[in-house]
Amino acid sequence: MAIQNQDNLLSPAEEAARHLQNAKEILSEKAGKKDGLYADVKYVKMAASTAYSAALLILDEYLKQKEGVKFIKPKSIEDYTNRVGKYDKKRLRLLVNVYDELHIIGYYHGTRSVNTIQTGLSNVTKMLAYI
Repeated sequence: MAIQNQDNLLSPAEEAARHLQNAKEILSEKAGKKDGLYADVKYVKMAASTAYSAALLILDEYLKQKEGVKFIKPKSIEDYTNRVGKYDKKRLRLLVNVYDELHIIGYYHGTRSVNTIQTGLSNVTKMLAYI
């Protein structure tokens, strides 16, 4: 129970960074890498999902900062893209890339491509600078 209470003390940026670090650890410790491909898709999917959740935490905080008391958590990727796009096109492009690289290609399709997943992780890291 102490860990759960500790998590509540983390800032949104720290929590997102923790998710991102967990994704990297899953890949390095469990996915196995050889010749530019991951060996175990199960762990790639797990890491992609974890990293994508970091991106959503970042976007939620970004929208809270922009919208203040009017903020309501987005319910779909379309809602995220519409709202983020109102404020910053560069952030919107990162969102679209992360959605494709981690959520669709990494999680749903279960890619084994190290390059695709690493690009997605790098884009989430760039997003962290926005909060």
